[in-house]
Amino acid sequence: MTKFFLSLHVIAAVLAIGPVTVVASMFPKALRRAHAAPGDVEAYAALRLLHRICRVYAGVGIAVPVFGFATASSLGVLGSAWLIVSILLTAAAAAVLVLLILPAQGRALAAVSPPGPGAEGEASVHRVAGRLAMLTGVFNLLWATVTVLMIIRPGSTTGA
Repeated sequence: MTKFFLSLHVIAAVLAIGPVTVVASMFPKALRRAHAAPGDVEAYAALRLLHRICRVYAGVGIAVPVFGFATASSLGVLGSAWLIVSILLTAAAAAVLVLLILPAQGRALAAVSPPGPGAEGEASVHRVAGRLAMLTGVFNLLWATVTVLMIIRPGSTTGA
């Protein structure tokens, strides 16, 4: 059963977290493009699509810790320091995504649509895009650290 849970955990991570890291990283550039061309329907549609992908895959990403806990439980490593650190980093990554990145993307999306009076200024959009790029970098770094911990597993007693 352990191999089954581990397989589901890894598949969920690749299929759910992978797209979020890529798409969230693409969002700031797409935001600048959509803001630079207020009448460009394609640029706005791309921005909307990127935000939607982030939201949907963030929800699907719940499967990663669920299968992770099942795997850790079947391995008997729930109390291991490396796993506890991984859980805390995963929670931090989820908080960055759900509490910071997704709401900022939503606000940015609203700011560029529809173009017209009161639209965000150039400096403001660049500031928002820069902040989103930074937050996405933090999110990606947290997940990269969790991935390394899952592979190295310092102090692991599983022998793998």
